[in-house]
Amino acid sequence: MGNIVLYRKYRPKSFDEVLGQDHIVSILKNAVKLGRVSHAYLFFGPRGTGKTSVARILAKEIGCADVDLIEIDAASSRGIDEIRELKEGIRFSPVKSKYKVFIIDESHQLTKDAANALLKTLEEPPAHAIFIFATTELHKMIPTILSRCQQFIFKKLKLPELVSRLEYILKQ
Repeated sequence: MGNIVLYRKYRPKSFDEVLGQDHIVSILKNAVKLGRVSHAYLFFGPRGTGKTSVARILAKEIGCADVDLIEIDAASSRGIDEIRELKEGIRFSPVKSKYKVFIIDESHQLTKDAANALLKTLEEPPAHAIFIFATTELHKMIPTILSRCQQFIFKKLKLPELVSRLEYILKQ
């Protein structure tokens, strides 16, 4: 396993390692602790604020095994055919976990037809399915998807938080 890019090597692996998103981490930790995890989340904010990392951490915290975590990059898999294929997979129970988690990164790039194809599933999801949409462009999401998700706004990190993280990385 040769070189790993820095953002992957040092990406947070637990809620406690997430910087600058305390308001989100607190709510998600409590949801997991109380067993009140929603079936659909939307993480919105600028690039590099931890949306995908927090989505992965949430999946891990609810006990989702790697085999039951499906991550889709909507920038390259954005059409109706890919969503139909995803919907077929949703019907099947998780392999090793209680939940199957679907992370749809860059979700604002889904075509309108693809987004609409997800609506029925979001309205009546199987008990084992959890969706996490991550986007930098909230205004490009269709309102019907927005209305079916619990929404979290990620903030840019402040300079002291960035310096703190860089110092940690340098020590490693």
